[in-house]
Amino acid sequence: MDQRPIDQPSVSRRRCIKTSLAAGAVIPATLSSRAYAAGSDEIKVGLIGCGGRGTGAAAHAMSTGENVRIRAMADAFDDRLESSHSSLARGKAGKSKVQKGNGFGGLLDVPRDRRYVGLDAYRRIIDSDVDLVILTGPPGYRPLHFEYAAKAGKHVFMEKPLASDPHGVRRILAANEIAREKNLKVGVGLQRHHQATYQEAIRRIHAGEIGDVVSMRCFWNGGPPAKSAIPREDKTELEYQVRNWYFFDWLSGDHICEQHIHNLDICNWVKGVHPVLAVGMGGRQVRTDKRFGNIFDHHAVVYTYADGTKMHSYCRQMRGCENLVAEQIDCTEGTAELGTGSCVLMGRGKEVWRTPRKRGDDYVSPYQVEWNELVESILTDRQHNETDYGASSTMTAIMGRLATYSGKEITWDEAFNSEKRLTTDAESWDADTPIKPLSDGSYRVAIPGVTKVV
Repeated sequence: MDQRPIDQPSVSRRRCIKTSLAAGAVIPATLSSRAYAAGSDEIKVGLIGCGGRGTGAAAHAMSTGENVRIRAMADAFDDRLESSHSSLARGKAGKSKVQKGNGFGGLLDVPRDRRYVGLDAYRRIIDSDVDLVILTGPPGYRPLHFEYAAKAGKHVFMEKPLASDPHGVRRILAANEIAREKNLKVGVGLQRHHQATYQEAIRRIHAGEIGDVVSMRCFWNGGPPAKSAIPREDKTELEYQVRNWYFFDWLSGDHICEQHIHNLDICNWVKGVHPVLAVGMGGRQVRTDKRFGNIFDHHAVVYTYADGTKMHSYCRQMRGCENLVAEQIDCTEGTAELGTGSCVLMGRGKEVWRTPRKRGDDYVSPYQVEWNELVESILTDRQHNETDYGASSTMTAIMGRLATYSGKEITWDEAFNSEKRLTTDAESWDADTPIKPLSDGSYRVAIPGVTKVV
């Protein structure tokens, strides 16, 4: 496996959106009709993983323009696949307003014989004639799916995180070498990279408008996720865990990976590199019932970058507490308060720049922009591969989890090179699970100071 250090791409490698970022404008919601680079007049898409995020991604794919058609769908579970298809057919999925309530017409072209169910269903879609696959199944299976797609020569959109353990990150990077050799386009669901306000704020920070970065803080403190535990009933253990994937670290990476990665990713983007050290604390104080698998409900991590800069990271999922989802950057000549709603740069006691208070009529959600950019890169054969920074931020989140689970100081090198694997490539419901229930049906939870993670 390729075990080179992961470096954040430089600012010059990111292509800015075509219109004025300072004015908060972005590229149009639809792309003009052009011939597909391979000679076809459409891009055929297969959706693998039909949960809420996968369904939303499919909606955004179809909202880019008439070129993009969903031709096949796959999920481990039939009921989830059918629910997704029904939502898309009604045009009520995702954050796009382009087709809201009107359906997607012939762009959703998935008859029953192109709907595949099971842990191995991804193979049937990737082996078909689709051009691009959406990988939105549980993150623990993401490396397996990406590897298979790259070898098959398919363009990819994959959700974050890209893996749930270091073995998976290394596997993603190795598969990405294949993707690059084949000139495949790869998008990653870290949509803030496609949000005009973040792009402009970080451009100004990199330009030195508020001095050099001194320290950073980032937060995803909120209530419980919109996930409910599915009863065990007559399911096999693997089926039960995959049904409840969010609550098992081998499948989700814990919420520091599945959710807080967005904030960690911004701090890495600001610094231009990943941290080299992490120490933290965390636990399971409120969400303690056995139906919640083995993940924590809070994490606090202090990351250190190679130049000594500290990044203080906090994520919590508890009701009734003060909530905050944001990044705060301290610089030698000012501060930056970053968030999806607004970004503000302050310097020497006065405002340097602020997100326009009112969104213009040409505003497009970054969820849509990331798809517009990916589809345009396929249509024009422009280089587009977001795997490097997706893998870097995934590994940053994993390193933080290893620090909170163990209570120990964890370096990037020992985390990245760890041979301790959490995941399985099992494609049969009767296969063993990486973690097994205890006699009372609960699962062993990490104990800081006791649990060994590398």
